[in-house]
Amino acid sequence: MKEIRLNAFDMNCVSHQASGLWRHPRDRSAQYNTLSYWIELARLLERGLFDTLFLADVLGVYDVYGASPDAALRNASQVPVNDPAMLVPAMAAVTRNLGFGVTCTLSYEHPFPFARRMSTLDHLTDGRVGWNIVTGYLNSAARGTGQARQHGHDTRYDIADEYMQAVYGLWEGSWEDGAVLRDRASGVFTDPSKVHRIRHEGKYLSVDAIHLCEPSPQRTPVLFQAGASPRGQEFAATHAECVFIAGPSREVVRQTTTGIRERARRAGRAPGEPLVFALLTVITAPTHEEAVFKYNEYQRYISTEGALALLSGWTGVDFSQYALDAPVRHVRNDAIHSAIDSLTVMDPERVWTVGELARHAAIGGMGPTIVGSPAEIADQMEAWVAQTGIDGFNLAYAVAPETFEDIVDLVIPELQRRGRYRTAYPPGTLRQKLFGRGDRLGAEHAARRVVRERVQTDD
Repeated sequence: MKEIRLNAFDMNCVSHQASGLWRHPRDRSAQYNTLSYWIELARLLERGLFDTLFLADVLGVYDVYGASPDAALRNASQVPVNDPAMLVPAMAAVTRNLGFGVTCTLSYEHPFPFARRMSTLDHLTDGRVGWNIVTGYLNSAARGTGQARQHGHDTRYDIADEYMQAVYGLWEGSWEDGAVLRDRASGVFTDPSKVHRIRHEGKYLSVDAIHLCEPSPQRTPVLFQAGASPRGQEFAATHAECVFIAGPSREVVRQTTTGIRERARRAGRAPGEPLVFALLTVITAPTHEEAVFKYNEYQRYISTEGALALLSGWTGVDFSQYALDAPVRHVRNDAIHSAIDSLTVMDPERVWTVGELARHAAIGGMGPTIVGSPAEIADQMEAWVAQTGIDGFNLAYAVAPETFEDIVDLVIPELQRRGRYRTAYPPGTLRQKLFGRGDRLGAEHAARRVVRERVQTDD
C-alpha cells in the first residue's frame, strides 16, 4: 500500500491559516518569537516522523481589505511575521531527521546572496533543507522593496525561470566535487582549477560570480513549489520536486494533481516526481463526539474579519465592499476565478455567501477541514490519497501546538496500524529520504541541463 506522507504547515507568525484562534486559551502561537516554541515543535514533529516542517512566509502585509493593513494588524493575520530561515539552525540542532522547507520570495532578492544563504542552511542541517519557490503576490511587498508594484502573474514566472538558471549555476556548477582538498601538508584548502565562475546575462538578471560556499550535502536544496495556475503548473513540472496544492474538494485536488503530473511527464521528469501534497486541517479526539465538540469550541474563536483580510490578499478582491450575505458568485475578477470555480466543483448546487466563505477559510484556509476520531480521520486520508493521486498532506493547525499533538498522538498511530505510515525514518539527506535516489538532483532535472549549457570556466 502507498505510504502517506505528512508535512506540518506553519509560519513564523501568530495567525497563519486559522483566523482568530490565537485567542483560544490553549493556543500558544503568540509565542512564535521564542526559540523554545519552535524547538518544542521540531521535537514533536520528529517524534511523529514528519517529512518536513514547511514554513510559509509572506514579504508584505495584507492591505487589500479596506485598502488598509488595519484588519490584518488587528487580527494578527500573518503580521507580525518574522524570517523563517532564522529558525532552521536551532531546530536542526535538536533533531536528526526532520526536514525544513523554507519559503523565500525570489522577486525581491538577488540570486547571488540567496544561493549562499540556502547553501549555509544545507550545511548546518546536514542536508535537510528545502526551498519553497514563490514569486510573491502582494503589492505591499513590491512597494516595500522599492518597486511601484509587482510584475504581472506570468511575468513573475518568467523571472522565476531565469532566477532558477542563475542559482542552478551557482549551486551545481561553480564548485566541482573534488575542489575542496583540506590538505594540511600542502597548505591548499581549495583547488582553484576546480572552482568556476558563473556568468548569466538574461532579460531580468545578471550574475558574474563564483559561488561563495563549498558544495553542501544536497548542493541544490529540495525544491518545493505551490502554484496551481497553468503557468504555475508549468513551472512546477520543470523545477519542483514537491508541490503543495490547496483545494476544497477531492475533485479539485484530483484535477490539479493530474495536470501537474501530465506536465511533468511531458517535461521528461523521473517517475514519481513531483510529489504532491494537499492542504488539510485535521480536528481529532479519541471519539467522534469529542472531536465534534472540539471543532465547535474552535468555531467560537474564529475571526471573520481576519479571514477576509487573508482572502482579500490571496485573491486581490477587497471583501470589505461586500455584505456578508452577498453571493460569492457576484464577486469575480481575474484573480478569484480559480477560488470560486473550485468551490463550485465542491458543491455545484450551493451558492456561497461572503460570510460562509470567510467561516470556511477561518480554520482551513482554502483547503478542507476534516473532523472525527482517529479511525475516521485515517479513513478520510486514505480516501483522499486513493481518489486524487496525491502523495500526502500539508497539515495546517487550528490551535497550536494542540493540532499537531493530536495528529502525532492519535492519527499517526492509527495510520501505522494500517501500514500506511512509516515507523522509522530512512537514513540520509532530505532528498534521499523523500526519493531514495541519492542526495543530489537527478540527471534528468532542468538544473543539470542548465549547468551543461551555461557554466563557463575562467580563462
